[in-house]
Amino acid sequence: MVRPKNKKVEKANTFVKNVLDIFNVNPFSSFNYKQISSRLGISDSASRDLVKSIIVQLADNGDLVLSKRGKYQAKESKKKFASEGSSYVAGTIDMKPNGKAYLITAIKGEDIYIAPFNTSHALHGDHVKVFLFPKRKGKKAEGQVVEIIKRNKTQVVGTLELSKNFAFLVPDSPKMPVDLFIPLSNLRGGKPGQKVIAKITEWPPQSENPFGEVIQILGTPGDNDVEMKSILAEFEFPLSFSQKCEKEAERFSELIPAKEAKNRRDFRGIYTITIDPSDAKDFDDAISLKIIGNGHFEIGIHIADVSYFVQPCTNIDQEAFDRGTSIYLVDRVIPMLPERLSNKLCSLVPNQDRLCFSAVFEIDESANILNEWYGKTIIHSQHRFNYDEVQEIIETGKGETAKEILILDRLAKKLRGERFKKGSINFETQEVRFTLDKHGNPLEIFLREMKDSNKLIEDFMLLANRKVAEFVGKAKTNSKPRTFVYRVHDSPVPEKLENFTQFIAKLGYKVNFSNRKSLAQSFNKLFEQIKGKGEENMVESIAIRTMAKAYYTTENIGHYGLAFPYYTHFTSPIRRYPDLIVHRLLYVYLQGGISVNKEELEAKCDHSSEMERRAENAERMSVKYKQAEYMLDKVGQVFEGLISGVSKWGIFVEIVGTKCEGMVRLKDLSDDFYYLDEENYQVIGSRKGHQFKLGDKVRIRVKKVDLPRKQMDFMLVS
Repeated sequence: MVRPKNKKVEKANTFVKNVLDIFNVNPFSSFNYKQISSRLGISDSASRDLVKSIIVQLADNGDLVLSKRGKYQAKESKKKFASEGSSYVAGTIDMKPNGKAYLITAIKGEDIYIAPFNTSHALHGDHVKVFLFPKRKGKKAEGQVVEIIKRNKTQVVGTLELSKNFAFLVPDSPKMPVDLFIPLSNLRGGKPGQKVIAKITEWPPQSENPFGEVIQILGTPGDNDVEMKSILAEFEFPLSFSQKCEKEAERFSELIPAKEAKNRRDFRGIYTITIDPSDAKDFDDAISLKIIGNGHFEIGIHIADVSYFVQPCTNIDQEAFDRGTSIYLVDRVIPMLPERLSNKLCSLVPNQDRLCFSAVFEIDESANILNEWYGKTIIHSQHRFNYDEVQEIIETGKGETAKEILILDRLAKKLRGERFKKGSINFETQEVRFTLDKHGNPLEIFLREMKDSNKLIEDFMLLANRKVAEFVGKAKTNSKPRTFVYRVHDSPVPEKLENFTQFIAKLGYKVNFSNRKSLAQSFNKLFEQIKGKGEENMVESIAIRTMAKAYYTTENIGHYGLAFPYYTHFTSPIRRYPDLIVHRLLYVYLQGGISVNKEELEAKCDHSSEMERRAENAERMSVKYKQAEYMLDKVGQVFEGLISGVSKWGIFVEIVGTKCEGMVRLKDLSDDFYYLDEENYQVIGSRKGHQFKLGDKVRIRVKKVDLPRKQMDFMLVS
């Protein structure tokens, strides 16, 4: 006869197991009985006392150890997990506003989820070591931070809040989940409500908040200059050049030494122009055209010779390397080089002799490359065109030097066609631009599309970048390839492609990724199909995220998106440090110099890739801020929109014509109770069955604009 189970004993054993499980799945954390009670959802004093006695009993049994006063830790959990196949992995923390995080690793595959109580004082962008928990069936990989290998940043931008005995810095970034505690003695003159930059000085293990001190006062929130500087400071870009750097720049003469000009190939008598945006401040590339008979053309792609001015081991070179890139915020450019170089001596302004490093090609009418030459040159640009002027010439066939521009356009289109034929993917995104008043306030938002004039320049720049990489990278007979900086783009992860295919299938589109060429053709066809539709922005964004990210390295793996086996960045040394390195290396190799140290160069590539990512994020943040600022006085107004995303919190809507995106919160949809149908990218009313799906056209009313957070709330207009 089987005895009936004792329900009280069974319940008690389950309770003990629940307590022990919290310690076991957090093997590197210490807890007291109050923290365990909180995680179990217990608040009454009797149950908390029971938890306390269970913890003491588990410690007496040897299941827990006393790690510090009042706190306990699992004893054997590390060994237990190791035996079950868990391991350690290093990566970068991607912090979310609610405190949870994901570990981004170099290993292809899914990211690792880290709960808020397992981040162990790690912050966004930190390089950390994570202990992986045993993977549960059907669940995402999960882990706990056990070591912060390297802090991503120690400076935080935010607004000061003061009380009688202490102050807090409330961070601007939603990626920073905690405020900074600042003793009054560390305010350095900061006043309540001011935007400041603070430095993290320490973060005691037992403290929920890091300690800090104010290092710079930026000013009053809402002021355009303060807000733009705050964005730069958030990504730790310097706000000015050092005096030593500025003095070095001032020493350069505006006159080109006759000896220097004599040692260069002279293009001053050849048709040469620049084509740039109308508001461009620096011009680092020019194009020359010479008709040489037999249907052949000599095309010169002339790039500012920054390496002539910026020598290694100088203050200018060090600060350029530290910055890595110029930053293009909505209302200003933060140059990589001092203005005397970037906007004057290096800039290929019209009607001035300028020093260049050039790639020169003999091309036939079919855009076949017959001959190539690389070297130092001197040019004299006859005209500065902007994109709109060139576009009008292309469309009408009339205008100044129309004959030459139409030849360049014709050849560019043939280069482009050949590139697409070989599998280049045509990622085209609309760029959000602003018209600002003298105070930096946005008056108008418009979208800039890539037209033939833009593509003309792009195709010749791609040609120069590709051919320079081939020239250096292809091994000569009986010799190893020379060390070089490549711009590479890896093939996409198959799992991500599979997910993307399933996603667009639900929207009625197809992608064939059976091979590289089929994928490129499918992507290009998809981008044509979605043009102008509600889902265009989201599909393009997800497509880009599906692909790997381009970066700089000495290990050439080719550029997947462009379908180039060799590719580098040669064409923008005024604004990209890797291009300056490429110029220096190319010159050394043209002179017969030996290959440089690979390890040192790879470290510079890593730094350049990181600074590029920071600049992109800063630029994106400035656009979001200006979009929110533009909508401030439009609260209550109605706009046409397209549903650009859905989540369990609400519907994201993008306003047509401005790409200002806001959320319609589900709690504000009063006609029904809506739930998320994640698989089909829609929300559905539970009673009436009304659907709001990705890409649907809707009308919205602006409900609220939160400028500090750069967020907008909308209401649907029925």
